[in-house]
Amino acid sequence: MHEILVKHLRSSPTLAKYNLSEQEINELAGYLRKYCLSAHIEEIVRMVEEVIGISPTLEWKEILETAAKKIVEFLHAEAASIRIFDPETDRLVAFGSYQYSETDRLRSIPVEKSVAGKVIKSGKSYLVPNILSEPDYMNKDIVKEYGFNSLMAVPINIPGFLKNEPDILGTIQIYFKEIDREFDPLEVTNAELMARRISYVLAKKRILDLQKLNLQKEKIVEKIFVKLSHREGIKMKDVFRLMIPELADIIQIQSCSLFSVTPDRRHVQLEMEYPVGQEGREIGHTFTIKDHAYFDALINVTEKRGDYEYERINSSYILIKDPSNSRLSSEELKRFASKHNVHSVLLIPLRARDKINYFLVFYATDRRQYFTEQEIELLSFLGKEIMKALRIEKLDDVLHDFKNPAIAIAGFAKRAKRLLETENIEGVKDKIAEYLDIVVNETIRMQEMAIYPGIEGRERVIDLTEVLKSRFRINEEAIKEQKRTNIKLVQDKLQTGLLICCSPFAFERVLDNLLNNATRAIPEEGGGLSIKSYQMGELACFEILNTGRIPEENIEQIRKGEVKGRGLNIIYRFIQTMQGNLEVFTDADSTTFRIMIPLYQ
Repeated sequence: MHEILVKHLRSSPTLAKYNLSEQEINELAGYLRKYCLSAHIEEIVRMVEEVIGISPTLEWKEILETAAKKIVEFLHAEAASIRIFDPETDRLVAFGSYQYSETDRLRSIPVEKSVAGKVIKSGKSYLVPNILSEPDYMNKDIVKEYGFNSLMAVPINIPGFLKNEPDILGTIQIYFKEIDREFDPLEVTNAELMARRISYVLAKKRILDLQKLNLQKEKIVEKIFVKLSHREGIKMKDVFRLMIPELADIIQIQSCSLFSVTPDRRHVQLEMEYPVGQEGREIGHTFTIKDHAYFDALINVTEKRGDYEYERINSSYILIKDPSNSRLSSEELKRFASKHNVHSVLLIPLRARDKINYFLVFYATDRRQYFTEQEIELLSFLGKEIMKALRIEKLDDVLHDFKNPAIAIAGFAKRAKRLLETENIEGVKDKIAEYLDIVVNETIRMQEMAIYPGIEGRERVIDLTEVLKSRFRINEEAIKEQKRTNIKLVQDKLQTGLLICCSPFAFERVLDNLLNNATRAIPEEGGGLSIKSYQMGELACFEILNTGRIPEENIEQIRKGEVKGRGLNIIYRFIQTMQGNLEVFTDADSTTFRIMIPLYQ
C-alpha cells in the first residue's frame, strides 16, 4: 500500500510544483497511510455495514431510498434517484429518490439515448461532469432548477432466484452541484461498492419475500381445495362466497367484487361482493363494456401493455393506481372511488381457454393507498387457482356424466356381440346396426366430454320428447346392466312437437342426471320409473316420476336452488340458463320432478 501511495504522489501534478524530495514524499505517504487512509477505510467499512444493515423487511422502494440517502451523505452529494429497467415496456421506470421530488421526475424514460440506459447496457458506471452538456440527459430543465450540474450513474443488480427469472437491472444516479466536476476513481469505486451492498440487501429481501409468498400460496391452495372438497357441483359464485372471506386475512382483502361477462361480450354483470353491500348496487346490475374503459381494456385488450403514471396494464391484471386521474376510469368509477375512499383498483381476469368469462375487482380503501407487488402476485395466483379448481370440478362433472352412457354402451355392445354369436347375421343385421349406432353416438358424446369438458355446444331447435325418449332408452339399458330387474319402466303420455331451442348436449346431460337420480332413489325392493311430456301454455313440460320419497327439507332446498348433489347442480344451471322452472312434489310413496322450458317461438 505504501509503494502505491508513493507512486501516486510522484505522478501528482499538484505536488510537482512543490519539488518534494524522495524522503518528503515517503514521509507524506506514511502520514497519509497512517492517518487519512485508515480513517477513510474505517468510514467505508462503517458505511458498508450501514447499507447491509438496512432491514430487508422494508418495501423495495424504501430500501433503495434509504440506501440512496446513505450514499449521498457518504459522497457529500446533493441528491440521488433510482431507476429500474422494465423489460415488458423496454423503459426505465422511476423507483424512488432522495432529495429529488418524484413528481418532478419523468415517470419512465427510454433505454436508448439516456444516461441510465447507458449504464444498463454496459453494466458500468457512467460519469457526467456537466449535465447541461450531456446529450443523453433529457430532463435538463428540472436539474437546472435544482442546481444539479454533474452526476455519477452507478449500476445496481438484483439476481433472479426462480428458473428463467432474469436479473432486475437498475441505476442509482448521484447528483452534485459542482460544474465540470472531476470524479475521483476512489469515489466511483466506493459508490459501486455501496451499490453492490444494496444488491445484497435486495437479494435478502427477495428470499424473504419468496418464502412468505410460498407460505401464503400454500395457504391459498389449502383453503381452496379443502373447502371445495366438501362441495359438489361448485359454481363461480359459490367459490367467491366460500373463499374470499376465508382468504381475507391471508391476502389482506378489504373490498372485492365478482363480475361475469355476458354471452354477447357486450356487458358485464355484478355477481357477488365482499363485504355484502359495498358496491352500493344491486346484485345483477349490468354495465356496458364500451362505456367503461377499464372493463374494455381487460376483456378486449384495447390498451397497450405498460406501466403508466396512473395505471399499469399487464397480461395478468390491470392496476388503476389513481381512479380520479386514470384514463381508464369512467365517470361512474370516479364517483364510486370518491364516495368509498378508493385509492386504487386491481382487476384480475379469470380465464378459461384464454377467454374471460369472470373477473375479480379488488379495491384499496381508507388508509391503504396501493397494492404491493407481492399482493398483486398473490391475487393473480388466487385467480389462477380458482380456475384450476373449477377445471377439476368440470372434470368431476364429466366423470359423473360418464356413468350411465358407459354402462349403456357396454350393454348394447354385449347385445350386438350376442346376436352375432347366436343368430343368423342376415336376420339380425338391422338390430345389430341399431345397437352399434347407439354405441357410436354415445362413444362420441363421451369423447367430446373428455376432450372438451366445458363444452355446451351450439344451440338449435330440438324436439323435447324425442330427446327424452332417446335418453330414457339409454337409462333403461343402464338399469338392465345393473341387473335391477324389479324396476318397472313406463313411457306415459308423450306429446310430440314440443320444440325448444337449447344446446342438445346440455339437455341430454340434464336428462341423464334426472333419470340416473330417479333410478338410484328407487328402493332396493323395486318400484317404478316413468316419463311423460306435454304442453302447458307457452311451456314445454316433462315429468320424471319414481318410487321413493325424498325429505321435505330437501325439496325446499331444491326449490331455492340450494342444491348439493353434482347432478342436481348441472340440472339447476341448465334450467336457469333456459329461464325455465323446476318443480318437485311427492305423494305417499313417490317423487316427481317437473321441468318447464319455454317453447321455441
